[in-house]
Amino acid sequence: MCIRKILGGALLLLATACTPGAAQQTSEIGPNPRLPAPQKRWLPTVNIAPAVGWPEGATPAAAEGLAVQAFARGLDHPRWLYVLPNGDVLVAETNAPPKPGEKGGLRNWFMKRTMAKAGAGVPSANRITLLRDADGDGIAETRHVLLSDLFSPFGMALVGDQLYVANADAVVRVPYRTGQTRIDARPVKVTDLPGGPINHHWTKSLVASADGRTLYVGVGSNSNVGENGMANETDRAAVLAIDIASGQRRMYASGLRNPVGLAFEPGTGALWVVVNERDEIGDQLVPDYLTRVREGAFYGWPYSYYGAHVDARVKPQEPARVARAIAPDYALGAHVAALGLAFARGDALPERFREGAFIGLHGSWNRSEPSGYKVVFVPFAHGQPAGSPIDLLSGFLDADGNARGRPVGVAFDRTGALLVADDVGNVVWRVAPR
Repeated sequence: MCIRKILGGALLLLATACTPGAAQQTSEIGPNPRLPAPQKRWLPTVNIAPAVGWPEGATPAAAEGLAVQAFARGLDHPRWLYVLPNGDVLVAETNAPPKPGEKGGLRNWFMKRTMAKAGAGVPSANRITLLRDADGDGIAETRHVLLSDLFSPFGMALVGDQLYVANADAVVRVPYRTGQTRIDARPVKVTDLPGGPINHHWTKSLVASADGRTLYVGVGSNSNVGENGMANETDRAAVLAIDIASGQRRMYASGLRNPVGLAFEPGTGALWVVVNERDEIGDQLVPDYLTRVREGAFYGWPYSYYGAHVDARVKPQEPARVARAIAPDYALGAHVAALGLAFARGDALPERFREGAFIGLHGSWNRSEPSGYKVVFVPFAHGQPAGSPIDLLSGFLDADGNARGRPVGVAFDRTGALLVADDVGNVVWRVAPR
């Protein structure tokens, strides 16, 4: 064990010290990012912000004109949010499931230790908790375990009187009635989802179509760039469409390495997604992105990125697929780990935040200088991104580079305030006009 510790420490020093600092560039952001040449390294750059939590009385910093307070504290790794029509807030308290098929070896051991340092090593609570703010003061007075004994739950959607939950290996449903605080009914499986035994990107986001007929599910890849074999990537790196009536699923869009937040843009009704791109080819490659999900489209993974930029690590290549790969709509910066997505609604927030996308950037690990660790707003006009991101909520890193929190899912409460799940701080934050 001592040898492993020494080797792990040596790897960490090499991985973090071999690359000079590189702050996020404006050229990495926007509809036409400038992409540098990929860099080859013996070891990946690893720079994790150690998880320390929030000191007593501390909060993130909100943009001018806004105030932030804790909607609920003391949660267990809150990752995703869903607001019910009556205003109750559902929180998926969750983490990665067991992965018995994951490769062993020193590199994997080292990466697991590194991710644990970032706060991602805790066991999954496997539950959905209901938070209720009955008096409307912006603080949840009560909380209830709505559903328990799930399997790394993530996405949620209410369609009629059925609540759908995307576990790490299947979509399930349970009956729901307004105001209910506990559901004892046994979940019924709607359809299987790509799962173990590897389940590299385990989160399964979920959104329902406006007509209530279709569920869209984001399924991440089983690897960084296909190194676990393409046979393990069936129906992965994709958005799947599930017919609610029959449970049948089909490929809706592919080549999306890790599509997480899914949401419909209110003006056009188009489906959009934020995607985590590939790692280990440089501080400024490859930008994570926000894009409209075009039915039948292929976005490049693993063979290429941003259209026809071929990833030489992937063998064999497929030139015909690269030729039809389309570029995303809007780059968010490399390694920011874009997870949460919600479109503006209503007029509760200041005018500059009333048309566009709110995005939770969980924060980098494969970059010598940290990027992400904040919630940003991307302005839209006529259904498309139209301007530079605005920092809505920041201050998740302290002066020493420690992570006091890391933002994940975002959602609007019934008053139009923005809720943010913070899985390191174990808090749901609420951002409202000052």
